[in-house]
Amino acid sequence: MPLLLSAYQHRFAKDLDAMSRHLIDDVAICWDELGTDLLADAPDSLITALTGGQTWPSHTPEDVITPDGSPPQRMTVTERTARDQDLQWGYVLRPQGIEVISVTTAHRGILVNWSTDPRTRFSDDPIQWTPAVPRTPCARQQPSTSHACADTTPAPPRSTSRH
Repeated sequence: MPLLLSAYQHRFAKDLDAMSRHLIDDVAICWDELGTDLLADAPDSLITALTGGQTWPSHTPEDVITPDGSPPQRMTVTERTARDQDLQWGYVLRPQGIEVISVTTAHRGILVNWSTDPRTRFSDDPIQWTPAVPRTPCARQQPSTSHACADTTPAPPRSTSRH
């Protein structure tokens, strides 16, 4: 999530449409990994804090072969398919922030405001990201700049029906 927060704040200059196009619309199938190229235009001190100075590129799968030889198709994740794809976390880009969903424990998640300091330490405990549970999904690493705990709220219920 720190890469996504930083990308929104710096590389995409708070332009959610541009960020969504890059991460979602412009990718052919899916991402294998998001890299430090998302940190373009971020301050050097932030890049060092997040990566220890290491760099790696974002990349998509190469040489994808389907069982029947047909061209590969974009991977779409839904509530129903997330479990089959062995996913543990979902991130939904919303106008107010990133909805973080622990796929193993919830169907909706906690909203982390876009203004949250990317250096904030977030919990990797799925139960902390369940909206109905009293939680502390983050810890303030730098009190003067980190506002994540105050800016996390349960995301609004989804308008789609569950099957």
